[in-house]
Amino acid sequence: MSIEVKVPDIGDFSDVPVVTVLVAVGDTVAKEDPLVELESDKATLEVPSPAAGKVKEIKVSEGDKVSEGSLILVLEGEAAEESLGDDASAPKEEAEKPVEQASQTSAPAPATPATPAAAVMDTGFSKAHASPSVRAFARNLGVDLSRVNGSGRKGRILREDITATFKTTGPATSAASTQGSGIPPIPPVDFSKFGPVENVDMSRIKKLSGPALHRSWLNIPHVTHNEEADITDLDKYRKELDTAAKAEGYRVTLLSFLVKASVSALKKHWEFNSSIHPDGDKLIKKDFFNIGFAADTPNGLMVPVIKDADRKGIVEISKELGDLSAQARDGKLKSADMQGATFTISSLGGIGGTSFTPIVNAPEVAILGLTRSKMAPVWDGETFIARNMLPMSLSYDHRAVDGALAARFCVHLKYLLGDARRLML
Repeated sequence: MSIEVKVPDIGDFSDVPVVTVLVAVGDTVAKEDPLVELESDKATLEVPSPAAGKVKEIKVSEGDKVSEGSLILVLEGEAAEESLGDDASAPKEEAEKPVEQASQTSAPAPATPATPAAAVMDTGFSKAHASPSVRAFARNLGVDLSRVNGSGRKGRILREDITATFKTTGPATSAASTQGSGIPPIPPVDFSKFGPVENVDMSRIKKLSGPALHRSWLNIPHVTHNEEADITDLDKYRKELDTAAKAEGYRVTLLSFLVKASVSALKKHWEFNSSIHPDGDKLIKKDFFNIGFAADTPNGLMVPVIKDADRKGIVEISKELGDLSAQARDGKLKSADMQGATFTISSLGGIGGTSFTPIVNAPEVAILGLTRSKMAPVWDGETFIARNMLPMSLSYDHRAVDGALAARFCVHLKYLLGDARRLML
């Protein structure tokens, strides 16, 4: 019996690219085995097999674009039932044994140092074969996927494999990072004892970004440097540009000038445009300048990226900021639009506040936070004069940046924002 496998309901997405075909013609699959991976605007999705069977034909290739209802492959159901037999469930049962046995142990043995990768990897196994959800699970536990033997079909790593490895070897450690292991969890509280409660699902964006923010906060020694920049003259010039821009259908906001100023400061202090090398004893200096900016959307915070910001002027940056912000609000951002940032700006200026501590978006080493500017009396040596002052909060990874360098970076930003003509140099 032939079974046509089609793309199921994947939400409000169409023309989704196929990133990985996980099976080949002749492969035998069990029900719920992943067949292909699709990359939506927000996450990677797996299409599971609706039934057990043998792959007869594959109708898509990596790079093809599909939508709900698109034909992926054809399964031969009867042949699969004969060939699977009792052995079909054996790998799954074996994979469950370590977890089952481990759960019966009341006091697990102390974690031992991880063995060399070669001892746990098959020959030539240079890239972990695991789904995005399993990779995220491994990151949260601090388990190095290169040290895990997959018990799934074709060596695919399952959640059970991650759990078993964690119980026997503990979380992976290195000079570059740790995963926050050993931190006691917050005990659950039954709030219904005190009054009415309701469980409200988080948006998908918050579910995806939450673990990443948690990981960054646990692994990065954050320090925040607060500063104020005089933008009185700059804002007058911005308003002139914005008036002309409105007639052409776009806006010129202060963020456009901050992107331009940040690029200049990053060129002068390259450490802020770097990442810590995985070995922990060197920095990866980046010779490109991609500036991410936090966009507030109905579904949560998203961070689109202005690519090659050093090659763009205020007008081009302003138009791109507007376009990307609109796509973020409409849920139309592509994955590529949110990748490759070397430095991020998070602006709360339209809402308020005087300062805050933005969380560094690893593997970046710094992030600039902005709050609402205000008129304040400033001493000019003879008298107090009213000036428009912009609060800035620079959070940085103290492993890559020290306090003196952070202060110099902010001083340079202040200098640039003090006169728009300096941004043209």
